[in-house]
Amino acid sequence: MSIFRRLPADVRESLATEPGERVLTFASSDGGHVVATTLALYLSDGTRVPYEEVDKASWDEDGLSLSTMDGARHTERIAEPRMLPETLRERVNATIVVNKHVNLPGRGGVRLVARRRPGGEVLGWTLVFDEGLDARDPGLRAQAEQALEGVRRSMGV
Repeated sequence: MSIFRRLPADVRESLATEPGERVLTFASSDGGHVVATTLALYLSDGTRVPYEEVDKASWDEDGLSLSTMDGARHTERIAEPRMLPETLRERVNATIVVNKHVNLPGRGGVRLVARRRPGGEVLGWTLVFDEGLDARDPGLRAQAEQALEGVRRSMGV
């Protein structure tokens, strides 16, 4: 299969792209096409997932499994992913400004993640607690917030 296939015109026209956004790569899926642009991943059902909102993406022989920061989960059956895995990884990683794990006193730790829109300002921070820790525990949250302030000061973000 040639890597130089063109995205069908009707698919390209159906994308709700922003000004200046351009297609980087695509692959056929059971539901149509999955398209990676400079700013987002477009799923076959028309869902636009900006890279800064991707929490986790994984690939296996069936295709793509993706979860977003708001907890939504998506799957796409893709037989030949072409350059999608590499493109998605590079674009998502480019949105991460800081990714630091901090140990909390006697309780495990928290991953502090700052993300930005491609080419933009820092959007905010996400606190990802180690497995087994209750993110709703006020004492634990206070420790994590204190750790976050320390990281923000030290990194100037």
